[in-house]
Amino acid sequence: MKLSARNVLKGKVVSVEKGATTAHVKIEIASGQTVTSAITNESVDALGLKVGSEAYAVIKSSDVIIAVD
Repeated sequence: MKLSARNVLKGKVVSVEKGATTAHVKIEIASGQTVTSAITNESVDALGLKVGSEAYAVIKSSDVIIAVD
């Protein structure tokens, strides 16, 4: 796998919640630390994502927003 994105986090799928068209996939990248992504149900099926499988969270962003209360 070759990507231009610099942030590639390997982990294990801990949750796949399908909705009408979109699924929320949670990947545990370290003990107690998860990344959640919203992708299409079609992509979940094409990638064969299921709880316990290994996957990568690939983050490509030109903006990072920081907020405080």
